[in-house]
Amino acid sequence: MPQPLKRYFPILQWAKTYDRQILGADLMAAVIVTIMLIPQSLAYALLAGLPPEVGLYASILPLVAYAIFGTSRVLAVGPVAVVSLMTAAALGNLALQGTTEYLIAAITLAFMSGVMLTLMGLLRLGFLANFLSHPVIAGFITASGILIATSQLKHILGITAHGHTLPELLTSLMAHLPETNLYTVTLGATALAFLFWTRKGLKPFLLKLGVTPRLADVITKAGPVAAVAATTLSAYTFDLAEKGVAIVGTVPTGLPPLSAPSFSPDLWSQLFLAALLISIIGFVESVSVAQTLAAKRRQRIDPDQELIGLGTSNIASAISGGYPVTGGFARSVVNFDAGAQTPAAGAFTAIGIAGAALFLTPLLFFLPKATLAATIIVAVLSLVDLSILRHAWGYSRVDFAAVATTIALTLGLGVEVGVSAGVILSIALHLYKTSRPHVAEVGLVPGTQHFRNILRHKVKTAPHLVTLRIDESLYFANARFLEDYVYDRVVCDQPITDVVLMASAVNEIDMSALESLEAINSRLKELNIRLHFSEVKGPVMDRLKRSHFLDDLNGEIFLAQYDAWTKLSNSDTSQAA
Repeated sequence: MPQPLKRYFPILQWAKTYDRQILGADLMAAVIVTIMLIPQSLAYALLAGLPPEVGLYASILPLVAYAIFGTSRVLAVGPVAVVSLMTAAALGNLALQGTTEYLIAAITLAFMSGVMLTLMGLLRLGFLANFLSHPVIAGFITASGILIATSQLKHILGITAHGHTLPELLTSLMAHLPETNLYTVTLGATALAFLFWTRKGLKPFLLKLGVTPRLADVITKAGPVAAVAATTLSAYTFDLAEKGVAIVGTVPTGLPPLSAPSFSPDLWSQLFLAALLISIIGFVESVSVAQTLAAKRRQRIDPDQELIGLGTSNIASAISGGYPVTGGFARSVVNFDAGAQTPAAGAFTAIGIAGAALFLTPLLFFLPKATLAATIIVAVLSLVDLSILRHAWGYSRVDFAAVATTIALTLGLGVEVGVSAGVILSIALHLYKTSRPHVAEVGLVPGTQHFRNILRHKVKTAPHLVTLRIDESLYFANARFLEDYVYDRVVCDQPITDVVLMASAVNEIDMSALESLEAINSRLKELNIRLHFSEVKGPVMDRLKRSHFLDDLNGEIFLAQYDAWTKLSNSDTSQAA
């Protein structure tokens, strides 16, 4: 079979070894994830400002598409909290809430995100995810978790509140607090307490009763379903809707309808930035989860193909009336723990969700929105990790500043500003750190051929010889820094005759850096100082040979730093540093 076909259709690889044992494991995982996904899908759709059935629609065809095109064996694709919040923020700017155009805009957003991700995959741009630093992403997700949990308090209290930032939400909640509905609070608080206990205490309780670990897992994951069933029954039995408790109401029965995105240039221009940010954040979150879980089984994923897998999943969501999706952390871990062996588990989950859309939606009429809000709060609080601030402060003040800024901007100015700032900060951090590379003056460790920093080790040096080890590739952002560093070092009372640039850590020299090296060589030549290089890597040397630099160099290129020391140092004048 042609390799390109296998690359773009990973299903052709794992399907060859599919057997009855793997089928059983995938079916069991699908049952557990389906139980977990039904209430989550409904809740996340409401978080995005969409009808609850849209969450179910976004949990059917996308899972099938990922099973065909995705490379992770356990990644569970579908609606997730952060992307739902970003969808709400993007569509909220259009002032279409509650209209048909709002749903069309959500479908269009999914389609745009899908096209972007697929094109990035075809162009092999998976490496772009590396430009987003983990601390910045962790800060953004933490702030998003706080925003999401705060935004759902209005459903727990039974009041109306609006806002896209933390100050707006808190101000609105305080203003409407007197309108709190006692029945809603009782129902919502009870659901919250039960779900928190289910997450932490139910499994140990069941194990003490002698329940098998596998069955205890299934029952624990069914906790949200139990909360949905109990509160729905309560709302129906006690006619709580008449007492001010907000319920879901009619949820259409049936499979997802075929739909098409809007191709309005105005709408696309308004949603372009949001679609790009959703694509980037969704991919980073998804690929990090996929890589972590794959490593536990000594498997690997292909980031470029993951872009195609997530892209086709979003396109599938768009044509089936859904909204943007990505790989979810919590349900992927559940899928992994439940024993899923292949992406077919996701396809079986899609069948389960389709069954729910066909037969269970009439039972959701009396489902209180407070229960869905409780489900969201419990799910997203696991994303909140404020300890990242403490860890960043102790390890790197620069990273701490980036994390704190991302959190503050997301909470204070909204999701889009926060994630945009996160992207810019990640790139700025990289440029800042590499623009001031670590340069160490090194000397010979006595009795060896090794060279170490003169400030950290007792080494031999020669007053007339300066060896500088450059611990970074040289490019436009740090070229001038190296120039200044060399000039400052050679301007001293010692009779320096030779400077050696030890390039063992230099993997790249761009045109700007080459011009700086030429300037250094020219300046040192005027000072009667020879410039040498040692331990230049092959690819770097190949590029230098294509320029005139080596012809103009007034020194030599040494294979090893010890060779340079042997030839250039004077043992009579050497000393311990």
